[in-house]
Amino acid sequence: MSTITAALGTDRARRLRAALTALLAAAAAGCVPFYFAPFQVFQLTMVLLYAVALAGLNLLVGFGGQISLGHGAFFAAGAYAAAVMLDRYDTGHLATLPVAAAGCFLLGLAFGVPALRLRGLYLALVTLAFAVFLPPLLKRLEPVTGGAMGLTVDKLQPPAWSGLAEDQWTYFVVLGVTATALLLARNLLRSRVGRALRALRDNESAAEVMGVRLSLHKTLAFAWSAMFAGIAGCLYTWVIGFVSPDSFGSVLSITLLAGLVIGGLASLYGPLLGAAFVMYVPSVSQDLSEAAPGVVFGLLIIAVMFVAPTGLAGLPGRVLGAVASRLPRTAAAPATAAAPATAAPDRTPELGPAPSTPPTPADPAVADSEPVGVPPRTERE
Repeated sequence: MSTITAALGTDRARRLRAALTALLAAAAAGCVPFYFAPFQVFQLTMVLLYAVALAGLNLLVGFGGQISLGHGAFFAAGAYAAAVMLDRYDTGHLATLPVAAAGCFLLGLAFGVPALRLRGLYLALVTLAFAVFLPPLLKRLEPVTGGAMGLTVDKLQPPAWSGLAEDQWTYFVVLGVTATALLLARNLLRSRVGRALRALRDNESAAEVMGVRLSLHKTLAFAWSAMFAGIAGCLYTWVIGFVSPDSFGSVLSITLLAGLVIGGLASLYGPLLGAAFVMYVPSVSQDLSEAAPGVVFGLLIIAVMFVAPTGLAGLPGRVLGAVASRLPRTAAAPATAAAPATAAPDRTPELGPAPSTPPTPADPAVADSEPVGVPPRTERE
């Protein structure tokens, strides 16, 4: 009974800490647009929408164990779906979000079916090919996509009752969508689908024996992942107000995968950290070296992976583990060195047991027996 009570208390404490952390994070996020410059608010908004794309990629790569180098194509599909609706059909911004999500979900579902027979590098090459041929295709569909010139659409405009600037309103809208998307990803990973994805990642044969349908969950992993990328692309159109095929090249897909690995695979906080890396590191590289920002960007990736091979999300655990492993040695060394100095004054010589006297040879039986430990007598004796 006491064990159950202790477990319930621990669970309540964990929930309380999670609730307090969420409240503090929400309060900090709500104060951001009022204390930063408009360009800094724009950068934070881009971090939020990249986090949505990386959360979907984390479902496929981190928890599903599959490699995708074509997520930039799903990102572009969501962005163009929103741009075409806003430009050609003059719909509202919020109406484009479910259309982009549903369209990319179906696109990922269709793409996941032929990818069932592929894995590893072969799957990565196929997804990379999808990201490579999509920008030229968008240029060919000029009546719809605007060709190489792209499409220019209206950004989100704040309502009069809000009293907010354009960048502040856009930040809060993107923050709400991002929080909903991350919460959906978290609940999805804690459901039966998330457990099936982990089983497929660890051992496909064992998962199949346990009743997990490989084809279904692999296809759904692609579909869910593409849906999150489509939502991020739709938010990108809202924030930037312009889309063109050159904005969604194959470099975007590689950058998203690199950001996820650096942020931390199979981590709930990894997408946020990876999104910050994707947004801020290129600008830092440009400031450090205007001639070769790509070289600086690559060196920074190498340095981060050397310091945190499990990603930035796993860095605090590695640091705490290293500190904890060294604490016992540091504490035990002075104690061992001080032990002889304190124990030496109290040490007294120990005397062995008194030697036993041989029995008196009064009894003939005793006289004929030899004492234990005494050499045998000879005839001369």
